[in-house]
Amino acid sequence: MKLHKTCLLAAGLLALSASAQTGQTTGLPGPAFPQYKTAAQIKTACDKGLSAARQRLSGLERRKVDGGWLAAYDDFYAFIEDTQYPIEFVLNVHPDKPVREAAQACSLRWADFTSSYGQNEKIYRALKSAPTADAIDRELVRVGLGGFEDGGVALPPAQRKRAKQILDKLSELNQNFEKNIRDAGVKVAFTEAELKGVPEGVWKSAPRDAEGRIVLGVDYPSYGPVLQSADNAAARERMWRAKTNEGGAANLKLLAEIIQARHEYAKLFGFTNYVDFNLRRKMAKDAATAWKFLDEVKSTVTEGERADLLELRAAKAEQLGSAPEATTVQRWDASYYSERIRQQRYSVDQEAFRQYFPPQESLLFTMRIVEKMMGVRYTPVKAQLWHPEVQAFAVSDAATGKALATMYVDLYPREGKYNHAAVWPLRSSATRLGRTPTAALVVNFDRKGLTLDEVETLLHELGHAVHNNLSQTRYASQGGTSVMHDFVEAPSQMLEDWVYDKQVLKLMAEVCASCKPVPDALVDKAQAAKDFAKGSQYGRQHLYAGYDLALHGPDVPEPMALWAKMEGATPLGHVAGTMFPAGFGHVAGGYGAGYYGYLWSLVLAMDLRTEFKADKLSPETGRRYRDIVLGNGGQKPAPELVHEFLKREPNAKAFFDYLRK
Repeated sequence: MKLHKTCLLAAGLLALSASAQTGQTTGLPGPAFPQYKTAAQIKTACDKGLSAARQRLSGLERRKVDGGWLAAYDDFYAFIEDTQYPIEFVLNVHPDKPVREAAQACSLRWADFTSSYGQNEKIYRALKSAPTADAIDRELVRVGLGGFEDGGVALPPAQRKRAKQILDKLSELNQNFEKNIRDAGVKVAFTEAELKGVPEGVWKSAPRDAEGRIVLGVDYPSYGPVLQSADNAAARERMWRAKTNEGGAANLKLLAEIIQARHEYAKLFGFTNYVDFNLRRKMAKDAATAWKFLDEVKSTVTEGERADLLELRAAKAEQLGSAPEATTVQRWDASYYSERIRQQRYSVDQEAFRQYFPPQESLLFTMRIVEKMMGVRYTPVKAQLWHPEVQAFAVSDAATGKALATMYVDLYPREGKYNHAAVWPLRSSATRLGRTPTAALVVNFDRKGLTLDEVETLLHELGHAVHNNLSQTRYASQGGTSVMHDFVEAPSQMLEDWVYDKQVLKLMAEVCASCKPVPDALVDKAQAAKDFAKGSQYGRQHLYAGYDLALHGPDVPEPMALWAKMEGATPLGHVAGTMFPAGFGHVAGGYGAGYYGYLWSLVLAMDLRTEFKADKLSPETGRRYRDIVLGNGGQKPAPELVHEFLKREPNAKAFFDYLRK
């Protein structure tokens, strides 16, 4: 799970006062992150923010529509961003539950404001008639009008009223869905014997229950190693089931309500399904195009999926001393036997990489990659944030020293924290205001070190933060990741391959002289091993994407029944009694009817990589990439950015060549 962004429908946030923007007290180029220590502080900030937003909106409604109107419209966006986004962010990361709950209550009040704003006829008409000076202005108007129209501004009064009710309800349903996962606190108890094979560092210091058993959560630093390394199949199964059922029956009910509400919403606009409604402003345009793309992927990966299963079955049969044809591979076996095959065939153990990648040094390493490629500098700055372990970095241009952005990093798991990996773009760039962007990178890594897969995840997430940080857009509402949603993952996916490059890995020595370098031979083995089971990997992504599209189709299926049917048709099948959709936050949230975008973006990402084929750290290519793809954010349509960078039309050759090799 990668990008998370709290979105406003066709609306924006506006700059704070000049004194608040200096950031001089923190050493950061933007304003200091608000200190929310109590629920009462959240409530006060919420009341003041909403009151100020209404006043500013009233002023914007009365403002003359002249050559300065678009700037005033974007000022309003920037204000909302600075006022609303920090509160919506802390509900995912604050260590105190009362603060998170107060933030959630505030978020719902903002949702009500946002849905009303999205139907504001005065602003809509003004935007329609606002003078535009160039293509950037015209793109701002085009996207803005589309957002208002998606919010229901052009619907007849009765339908418009119903549209707002649905939007407000969807906000509440999604908040509750995420809360059920975040606050679930799922724990699984194991004896030491059951954890045989699992690195001792994963469980040695974990708490014990009254019976002396080791108690682990389902956070990634615990879940991943148990699934990959526990020799005891029953232990793997218990951990897998606990994670798979994390959202519980309550979330299945919420998901069904979300899907039904989206279907009704699309019908208000004359669509038979939510997919066509949602995709009409994306690169894919409609459901037929998205399905055609997924069909092409499926035809390529199906054979690989089946071949992978045969290999897993053979590995399990060999270990158990049974006949392959009489051996069944279960879902909780897949990671374990895949890892065994990688170790046996390629002599690669992901756990072996932890000694080379301490967490803090790994963060500095990934930032050093960006520094080399894109001509920037990261400087640590002391700042009071939402948790003592959170770090702040000032981002500047290496050549000029110009302040560019702020980045926060929250590395380690804790109770009540968002438990996957994501980036929140908290603040967008606006060159006309001298406004610098801010992003928060949130992951949950093992304090003892990272595997190479986890370094890849870290670099992916940093890619999202960089997209925000290096944006140099005129308008805040076009900043960074405000791009077509089926392009938003591409800049992060492009960088994932960098961790397998020996030249890139040698940068670790520049940030950690005492760290042992990864042996070249181990890199070679990792490169060979990374392609193992890619049929299953992409088959699974295809399943997620297909499920999402089918879920939002014209028939409005029951989520669990559809999942059981679709997963049951895959080589590993479906396990009765499990409910994966209950934890599928992407579909419940902003990726609903858009999860195909991960694969769609990957096609573009692999094409973008071709420009770095000769040298992944090329400062010349990196600077072009920074200026064209990242710097423009959403002020140009995504297809134009890709074409300008590649100097040709994009194609899927690199993607399908990789799948077939």
